[in-house]
Parts: sequence; C-alpha cells; structure tokens
Amino acid sequence: MPAPPRALTTTPTTPPGPRARTDHPSPSTKGSVPSCAFASPPPRLLDPRDLGSGYLPKPERPAQHDDVTVTGCPALSELGGDAATGGTLAFPHKAKADFTYGGSSSEISEELYSDSAKKLSDGIDRIFDAMTGCPTYQVVAGGTPVDVTSQKLPAPHAGGDEQWIQLLTFIAEGRSTVVKQTAIRDGNLLLVVSGSPALVDRHLDKALAKARATS
Repeated sequence: MPAPPRALTTTPTTPPGPRARTDHPSPSTKGSVPSCAFASPPPRLLDPRDLGSGYLPKPERPAQHDDVTVTGCPALSELGGDAATGGTLAFPHKAKADFTYGGSSSEISEELYSDSAKKLSDGIDRIFDAMTGCPTYQVVAGGTPVDVTSQKLPAPHAGGDEQWIQLLTFIAEGRSTVVKQTAIRDGNLLLVVSGSPALVDRHLDKALAKARATS
C-alpha cells in the first residue's frame, strides 16, 4: 500500500498559500544544517528509547520504480507520481526514521530537513496545498488502484514558525488506512511526522524538542 504522500521531486516555485504561523522564536534562521548533524551528538531524530516500549525500527523499503499515475487531482499530478506514493522532499539535507508499534499495523515516521526558511516553506506548502485541494483522488501504483481522501485540519499549535496538518485515508483492495501528517517549520528546520493519528499526536512535541537540539 502506498506510503503517505510526502515527496516533492521538483523544485518548488509556487508562492506559499495560507498556513498557520506562530510567534515562537526560531532557534536558528541562517543557512542550513548538514545531514550528518542530524545523527551526530546530540542526535535530532527520535529513537526507540524516546518512544517507549513496543516500538521497533521499521526496515527501509526498497526503492520502487513502478509507474504511478494520479487521477482526479491535476495539481498533485503535476508534482509527479512520487508525490502521491511516498519518498523524501527535495531538500539538500535530510534524515528519516520509521517505526512500527506493538507488532501491529500502527506506524510512525519522522522526517527532518534543512534548507533556507523560504525554500522549506515554499516546498512543503506546495505539496500540502495540492493534496488538501483535492478532497478525493485516485493513485495507481504498480497496477493497484488506491482511492485517497484528504482533509485539512487545524494547526497543532506545537510550536515552530509555520505548521501544516492533514488527515489522509487510503483505500485499496478493500482495506482502509488512516494517516495523519503534521509538518512544522522551525527556522531552517522542517519536521514532518506521519503515521497512525494517535501515535503522531503522542510523539509530535517530543520529536520537535529533539529536532531543535544543538551541540
């Protein structure tokens, strides 16, 4: 089943649309953070010790090269198939961690990016606008049709300078999966937390606090 739509493979050029802003001061607003700094002490990504018992790292998925088409959402189709099937955003510095919970289908994924504040804002704004602008659409990946519904939700007020949040429902072969996706830009860092809604709500604040860690 396709992962939450969160990839952006083209250079963002669309002016940012409306999104939530806060008056929380940014810890860093100049330049960007190298990818290696996300894992060097102090690490900025969550690990099983942060999450608690029952969480296990999820093995990395092999790269998929299936033809992907999107119907019913021209804006998302313009971003390319990867935008609807998962992947990583096209920023120069990035890190990612995926976990499963309790041996069930519940999952949580954390992505951390760094670039200039404007590039981060424009890039994530473009893809969230595309997805939430289409309440329903269909993705066909590897011959499997997946019906998707999206819903824009109020910002989580978890801190940061800008926030985006949406609820996605994927239906394929009679099975339904609900994914909550929250993105927070804090200065020159962009945090994206996706997965089972309860797990995202439970660990969002902790993920943001750890992402802000500085040496």
